[in-house]
Amino acid sequence: MDEALERTIAAIHRSPCQCVIAAAGTGSQALAWLIRVAGASHTLLEARLPYAKASLRDLLGHRAAHCVSAETATAMARWSLSRALELREGDVPVLGVGCTGALSTTRPRRGMHGVELAILSPGEGPEQEHQAHYTLRLEKGARTRGEEEDACSLLLIHALALACGVIPGFTLPLLPGDEMHHEGDLSPLTDLLQGRARHILVSQDGRALADAAVTGGVLPGSFNPLHEGHRRLAEVAAELLQAPVTFELSVENVDKRALTEGEALRRAQQFWGWAPVALTRAPTFREKARLFPGCTFIVGYDTAVRIVAERYYASAADMQEALREIRDAGCRFLVAGRAHAGAFHTLADVPVPEEFRSLFQEVPPELFRLDISSTELRARQQSSAGAILERPRPGA
Repeated sequence: MDEALERTIAAIHRSPCQCVIAAAGTGSQALAWLIRVAGASHTLLEARLPYAKASLRDLLGHRAAHCVSAETATAMARWSLSRALELREGDVPVLGVGCTGALSTTRPRRGMHGVELAILSPGEGPEQEHQAHYTLRLEKGARTRGEEEDACSLLLIHALALACGVIPGFTLPLLPGDEMHHEGDLSPLTDLLQGRARHILVSQDGRALADAAVTGGVLPGSFNPLHEGHRRLAEVAAELLQAPVTFELSVENVDKRALTEGEALRRAQQFWGWAPVALTRAPTFREKARLFPGCTFIVGYDTAVRIVAERYYASAADMQEALREIRDAGCRFLVAGRAHAGAFHTLADVPVPEEFRSLFQEVPPELFRLDISSTELRARQQSSAGAILERPRPGA
């Protein structure tokens, strides 16, 4: 089993959630993975594999109009949730999972290859269930049956992790011809995007906690991608501050489009097994200070320039009021030098108003210096990818 998958399942087992899973046509590999990792009894109350149509009819209490459909997956999830409520001991949170799919077989299949997946958790009333729905349509002929089963089972683990408040440590193995759709509110990222949480703190093992306390240093960024410069800066800052450093990724940005849930998930996954990251909707440092009072924000020269630039505020008075609010929250800035416009610039080059100079501290250049940006790294990666695509095939 892949290490990232195993660690994700271990995090699911450490969560308080318990579940019943009903899977037809696909998803059996996910069950095997869940049971293979120690702690499965903390998570899995029961599993049913109604493979024959008659077995599925017995489980649902009626004949499904279509075995592979969102409606059938939801009905299976509702049965699973009812069963979980019967089996749980005490008041532990429970989930009902319904998974129904169709994969390649011994005869050509005219319909879709893929899976419909639903997860339900109880709400305050029968009409207030929390739900998540996933549809994955696989490109026909692009995988073996075993590979199709793995892809659908990975989606089940992915969805179960999010419903348990865990950011999965792996990415789904989607191909260009695949189609995936997701809707619902069983995800810590959805809690953030819909305003039910002010921020989500994701630990190194993927556990996502709403509005958990953050202390020490906070290193904001877009992390597209996370690179060695970010890692080294965090290490140096932790030494200077004598405090832990948490990364911060805002899904909203002053200058760019808001991140989708999928893109926020992809960027958060980069920190798996290495460092905590806080996901926020705080594009400005005034808003960040409200979320993380008493913290030191670790920024580069170019960001420091924007912090004191009037054009990023309604007026000069608004800029000064924002800096006072940051100061009153007990926050300050640790500024690292950066290459910009062909020269290396430090805090000495930032026009900080005299009143707020005590808010800013420099990272000594001899401790940290980086002359490449995420933009340049992305350009290099795209160039390398293009070179690979254009490379002649052997024998061509």
